[in-house]
This record gives sequence, C-alpha cells and structure tokens, in this order.
Amino acid sequence: MSFHDRIGAPALDFLKRQHGLLIDGKSVAGSGKRTEIIDPGNGDVIATAAGGTAADVHLAVAAARRAFEGDWAKVKPIQRARMMFRYADLVEANGDELAQLECINTGKPLAFCRNVDIPNVAEMLRYMAGWATKIAGQSPNLSLPGDWVAYTLREPVGVVGQILPWNFPLNLFSWKVAPALASGCTIVLKPAEQTPLTALRMAELALEAGIPAGVLNVVTGYGDPVGAAISQHPDIDKISFTGSTATGKRIVQAATGNLKRVTLELGGKSPVIVFPDADLDAAALGVSRAIFFHAGQVCAAGSRLFAHEKIHDELVEKVATIARGMKVGYGFDEGMDLGPVISQQQLDRVTGYIAAGINEGATVHVGGSRIGEQGYYVQPTILTGTKPGMSVVDEEIFGPVLSTQTFRDEDVDAIAARANATQYGLSASVWTNDLRIAHKMARRIKSGAVGVNVHSAGDPTLPYGGYKQSGWGRERGFEAIEAYTEVKAITLNLN
Repeated sequence: MSFHDRIGAPALDFLKRQHGLLIDGKSVAGSGKRTEIIDPGNGDVIATAAGGTAADVHLAVAAARRAFEGDWAKVKPIQRARMMFRYADLVEANGDELAQLECINTGKPLAFCRNVDIPNVAEMLRYMAGWATKIAGQSPNLSLPGDWVAYTLREPVGVVGQILPWNFPLNLFSWKVAPALASGCTIVLKPAEQTPLTALRMAELALEAGIPAGVLNVVTGYGDPVGAAISQHPDIDKISFTGSTATGKRIVQAATGNLKRVTLELGGKSPVIVFPDADLDAAALGVSRAIFFHAGQVCAAGSRLFAHEKIHDELVEKVATIARGMKVGYGFDEGMDLGPVISQQQLDRVTGYIAAGINEGATVHVGGSRIGEQGYYVQPTILTGTKPGMSVVDEEIFGPVLSTQTFRDEDVDAIAARANATQYGLSASVWTNDLRIAHKMARRIKSGAVGVNVHSAGDPTLPYGGYKQSGWGRERGFEAIEAYTEVKAITLNLN
C-alpha cells in the first residue's frame, strides 16, 4: 500500500519539504528534535516536522502579542470577514491537496476527506466570518436614580493558545481558528505531533488570504514541552484544548498561573438508546455510523448501545451485518469505509480493551481482531453481554468497539440513569418514533448534545461541548464567539 502513484504534485511536494515552525509569518527551524510523521495505513515515515520547545513557544507568543496590539488591532471587522472569506475560497481551491494530506496523515478514506472535511472547513470559516461584523455589546437601562448612559463592549480576549487532537486535525483547526480570527484574537496553535501537516498548510493559506504575519503561529512538537509551555505561558490569555480528559485536567492546573480562560473538549462514552418502536433499519445504520465512523476515533462516538430486550438481538444482528460489509483498508484505495487507527499505540490500546472485555465476560458478536500485519487496522467489533463495571463499558476506548446492554420497560428515568452512569457527557442519541419519549429522554440525559433518530448532527450553528468530565465551554455557534471575547461594562454619569 502506497500513496505515491495516487497523490497530486502539490501534496507530494509539500511532503518533501523540510517543515519548520511557522512564527510571525516565517518558517523557523525549531529548537528541538525533529518528529517523524507516520502513514497509519502502512506504518511508513512520510515526512518530518520540526520539534518545538518552550523557547519556540515564547517566540510565537511574542509574535502573537505584537500582532494583537499592532497590525491586527487596526483591522476593521469587515476586513477580517473579507480575509476569512478569501481563506475559505483558498481552502476549496486547494481542496485536493488538503484532502490528500489529511488522508495520508490520519488514515481516513480520501473520499471523506475531500467530500466532507473540505466543505466543512470552508463552511466553518464562512460562518464565523459572518459573525465578525455582528459582534456587539448592549445598552441596558439602569435603575439607578438620576440620568445615566450605560453600554457594554465585547472585545477579543487576546492571545490564545490552541491545542489540536490527531483524529480530526483539519476540521478542528477550523473550529478553533475561525472564531478566534472572527473575534480579533491572535493565535499560537499546536497540532498533534502525529498529524501536523494540514495545520502547517492551513497556516500558509492564511497568509495567502491576507491575514497578517503573527496572527496565526504554528508550533509543532510534543505535548511536553510545547503543549505544556502554551498552557503555562503568562502572556497567553486563553487556551482551547481538544483531547483526553486526563490531559485536559493537566492543562487546567497549568493554566492557573495567570487564570487563563479555558475551553476543553474532552472524552466521551456516549449512549445510543433504541426503543422498541424505532425504525430498526434506520437505527442500525445510525448505530453503525455512531461507533464505526473513522474507526471509532471520535470523541462523541456512540460506544454504549442500550436496546430494548424485544429488539436487541435483531438490532445487533442488523448492525453486525453492516459491520461485516464494511470495507476496511488504505485511505487512498477506492470504496473504503474505514481506515486504520492512528498508531501502533492506539492499535494496542483498542485490541487490549477487546481482550479485557472478553476476559470480563463479554461475547464477541462480530469482529474482535486486528486486520493484517501492515498498518493499524481493526475489525469493526460488537461486544454483547456487557454490563457496568467492565472496562469496555466504563472507559473511553477510541476505537471501533461497541458494547451492548438491554432494558426491559420504558421507564425513561431508569433508562436515563443508566445512560448517565458515566463520568462523561458529550453526546447521546435516542431512537424512537414517540415524541413524548424523545423529549423526556433528551431532557434527562446529561450531555452537551442529544440527537433524536440521529446520533450527531454537525453544523457550524450548533454549539458543541460536554457536561461533566467531557469538558468546559462550547465550540461552534455564537457560543464560540463568546468564548473568545470578554465583556466590558461602561457607565456614564449624566447627573
């Protein structure tokens, strides 16, 4: 399996370059050891990236601060919006290159990268560009005696640190960068060490779109030292992180030095609840997409299935039939449904959880094994006979592994309590044709998003984030603009 005969010249040329950090609009060598970038589809080294250090982060923060207090501060909202619209146009114009880089770096099927990721990134940039000219304060009527005028301003929070995960590096780049730019912030961004390629290319396109040097800086490298330095830096005003709950907790501790504003999008163990009146064919397709999409490497993956005992076996077999028919393979091969997991470490994690589930009493209904010896492929897997207390039920696996449980009656309080019996609260879905049950379940489930007859609806207008240990704050929607702005109250005494 190789991409060389199926990749375009722009992407191939990009891979051959000696990638540095991007600081103040220039490529910088970086002070640390270079990082090898691996194609998860075959385990080959495809490129190297600069290894950043705390000193490099300091340079990037200084550049971001200069831009925030200099050229970027002078850019009017309509000018920011126009730059972002040009940015979106450039994403589409370079869509083939970006999709190919994303495919080879993450293993996702190329068709998905080209037909879903690229339009989503462009749409997020355009959506947030629209907000740039609409960020406004209010003019409240005060109840104080006498004559007063009062108003509020919504101002950019300042220099922001952004740390991306490896599962959706291109899409989540847009989730974080777009609202920060629209709000007037400047950025120091760290992509995951496994997947820096599209972040580096997107930063180049930002300059091409006319966004001034220093507004968007990219420091590649490992969490320690780069992520740690961003989290601790006294001149960063806010941090936005997507990744594991354990790392999120460390970031919160590091951010206390100057009480940075913090947005966290963390782990999940999302329930999928199917009632007996549901359309089972639609539910089976929804369940399979919720857990097997991108090999289960999705924070909101529907990894816990609760199905009424009347339909459990039929539903599970329908999902299993879909799983058996999925084509798992190299992202550049046509017709692939699933690619690999990101690394050998992740492969070992996923297969380790499957083995632990079997040892704890679960039954493999379908899948359960690694595929081949080259690349990091795992069969779509369903484990039945699972129960609370098993690691496959309680812990986030981040792989294509579904655990199933049954329920007997339709007591929404009892079912919701079981769904809520987790430290996480990112997403959930309810499958039923009974609107009474749907609305009751949606209110009782403790998660940032609940879908009815759909597991996850991704749209720029919908806020995304979690309850409990799935995170703080929200991305997407106007809520993202709020996260990158501060509110100032101004009062005039006319007496």
